[in-house]
Amino acid sequence: MTSSTISILRLKKTMSKQRIKNKGRPIDGILLLDKPTGLTSNAALQIVKRLYDARKAGHTGSLDPLASGMLPLCFGEATKFSQFLLEADKRYRVTAKLGIKTTTGDAEGEAIAEKPVPAISEEILQSLFEKFTGKIQQIPSMYSAIKQNGQPLYKLARQGIEVPREPRHIEIFSIEYLSHDESSFSFIAHCSKGTYVRTLVEDMGEMLGCGAHVQALYRLSVGPYTAEKMHTLSELEKLAENKQYETMDSYLLPVDSAIEHWPVLAVSEAAMYYLKQGQPIIVPYAPTSGWVRLTHKNGSFLGVGEIMDDGKVAPRRLVQQ
Repeated sequence: MTSSTISILRLKKTMSKQRIKNKGRPIDGILLLDKPTGLTSNAALQIVKRLYDARKAGHTGSLDPLASGMLPLCFGEATKFSQFLLEADKRYRVTAKLGIKTTTGDAEGEAIAEKPVPAISEEILQSLFEKFTGKIQQIPSMYSAIKQNGQPLYKLARQGIEVPREPRHIEIFSIEYLSHDESSFSFIAHCSKGTYVRTLVEDMGEMLGCGAHVQALYRLSVGPYTAEKMHTLSELEKLAENKQYETMDSYLLPVDSAIEHWPVLAVSEAAMYYLKQGQPIIVPYAPTSGWVRLTHKNGSFLGVGEIMDDGKVAPRRLVQQ
């Protein structure tokens, strides 16, 4: 094979990869999907990506198949900022089933212990909630996605392997009582990142002396996003059937909507040049620490930066201009 033939084959391979990479519409923004039960987060993402005919998409933290509710999906440039939604606080509506412990801590697992359920009241539950409100420690479930030597814990658990887990510091900002009956109770939990609701319910069951597992779980909010801005799969499917992409695109929230509460720094054209080169810049009246939202003088979003020890603003994630 001649060198020219090899060069042509390499060029064809590169062009083929480029076509695959560029497949789909180049859209940017964040969709708040009301994920149904029975779907993994990745399966829901792939369905929505296909419906939008989107070039690039990603989700911001998994919801179990049993769980439903808010799943923010990032398209295009928004994927660069998904980590900030992973770190956001969340609100969940939870129904806990008393008297039965399961392997997974939820209704999908097998029952491993059953105990009589004591009489419960709203007062008893309010007292219970107070014990779990504030800064607490949790030992993550073996059915979590935390990795041990590169292996997700849930994979080890499915092999019957249990390993020691370090307690994690989390914060439960509030727990709101909703209802209860003889064998279950419901509440809304507002919690920090890293909180495992299954573990919270299991720990509550232990404190009540009868065990418990999650019967139903619905995510109400993620960071600044609230439930009324969500859209369902069936709604999107109907629009996609008729190729109503303009309406679908109107559902996308701005790329920087997840961090709209951050301090804003408007930068000049000259400063933009240095930011794009990855160089820190000096911005008058900038905050002394933390993260900032970078915008052009005209208000358009440029990306995010972090204040360094010397007071300069270092670019961390920038959008393509």
